[in-house]
Amino acid sequence: MADEPRTTDSGIDIRPLYTADDLAGWDAEAQLGVPGQPPYTRGPYPSMYRGRLWTMRQYAGFGSAATTNERFKFLLAAGQTGLSCAFDLPTQMGYDSDHPRAEGEVGKVGVAIDSIDDMRVLLSDLPLDKVTTSMTINSTAAILLLMYELVAEEQGVSSEQISGTIQNDLLKEYIARGTYVYPPPESMRLITDIFAYCAKHVPKWNTISISGYHIREAGSTAVQEIAFTLANAIAYVQAAIDAGLDVDEFAPRLSFFWNGHNHFFEEVAKFRASRRMWFTIMTERFGAKDPRSTALRFHTQTGGSTLTAQQPLNNVVRVALQSLAAVMGGTQSLHTNGYDEALGLPTEEAARIALRTQQIIGYEGGVTDTPDPLAGSYLVETMTDEVERLAWEYIERIDEMGGAVEAIQAGYQMDEIDQAAYEYTKSIDDDERVIVGVNKFTIDDEPEPQVFPIDPVLEQGQRDQLAELRATRDNDEVTARLDEVRAAARGTQNLLYPMKEALRARATLGEVSDALREVFGVYQP
Repeated sequence: MADEPRTTDSGIDIRPLYTADDLAGWDAEAQLGVPGQPPYTRGPYPSMYRGRLWTMRQYAGFGSAATTNERFKFLLAAGQTGLSCAFDLPTQMGYDSDHPRAEGEVGKVGVAIDSIDDMRVLLSDLPLDKVTTSMTINSTAAILLLMYELVAEEQGVSSEQISGTIQNDLLKEYIARGTYVYPPPESMRLITDIFAYCAKHVPKWNTISISGYHIREAGSTAVQEIAFTLANAIAYVQAAIDAGLDVDEFAPRLSFFWNGHNHFFEEVAKFRASRRMWFTIMTERFGAKDPRSTALRFHTQTGGSTLTAQQPLNNVVRVALQSLAAVMGGTQSLHTNGYDEALGLPTEEAARIALRTQQIIGYEGGVTDTPDPLAGSYLVETMTDEVERLAWEYIERIDEMGGAVEAIQAGYQMDEIDQAAYEYTKSIDDDERVIVGVNKFTIDDEPEPQVFPIDPVLEQGQRDQLAELRATRDNDEVTARLDEVRAAARGTQNLLYPMKEALRARATLGEVSDALREVFGVYQP
């Protein structure tokens, strides 16, 4: 019905028509500016994609280090311009593959990395001085970064040359995802130690990817996604300043990670609003002077929760729509989901189509010819302002509670997300929202899709490798190095220095994590 009321997922009313009257009193210079200039609504760089396309960074990681290395090479050969690595749950949670809690999970949702030996295989024959690598890792981010640095050094690539990103966003884990290990204060210490270490030793590395992606996957709205993520970012910046770091020393290496969902115009507005808000936060709240500290840069991944197991080829269209929104919103890198990811890990065919989706948008669509081509649209500018207004309301509530950490401990963000997720699901169940192939336009007798296989003997192979490692290394040296990690955890020393020496001695990821567990404890919500 033409006059039927319509709203976005964030509850923003969509009027039947937008005109110049909707922008009455709107200040284009103050609210837009030009690309590469404050308030960065139109993008962080002057020429945007005319100068260089976004990094096409397909997510990969499954099974063993050797199989993931093969997928990396396949994607690079297909034209991918950056690596992005997923790790299995034991690796994310700080357990070795032979730990009882790892049983049945080794290599299932990402690659298993137990030691520097695995990292060598994962990065074998890859040009680490040229390729950028994103690692989706949080509680064990410092360990994986140090392993990467050690392997690069073995290959003759200095720490100053390597570049990439670790997610390293623990507050989001408490809110939406759950792969936390240590209590929030200790997690914040690890994060700020990483900031300080990388500022001195790994200057090209993005030390945190402050992530709204998983907040959105948990069921948040677009407004909640950027509001809760920016509130987390405020907490990280304040923690680093409280630890004695200068804001312009670490802030240029902060990056963000947004979700790409189906409402095209709300998503474009969300991306644009997030840049404008970050500029305000960094200049007015923290007094940043370096322009690189105030220009928000972000990676986008298309929405995994929007993929359907029913009629999975429909997901090709969903991913294309979400990708176009990310590009029109000015993303710096992009991952496109495989159409079969509602069923399992992406097959090679699905991964290739996902990458080709980005390439077609970038090379054939004409949307990269000028920065921020939707600027000045009555609808887009009105919605950008409204997304920003509603997001500030959330941040003000969190500030009143004492900040993101205190709000998390009170369960505030989780409750808000749960309510949004309930309302979204109910709208589908009540047929108020159409999901093509699910509650409308369904078909009977769908053919069985091909699903990516996981090697059933992988887990035993990882166990055997660990047994060999422990039998061939200098265990006295490992014990001494782990004692140094515990001592640093009890004191105030930057943790990454003793952790690096323990990993160099072939201590495992689980052993280093356990050393920290003994001192820090484990978070119980």
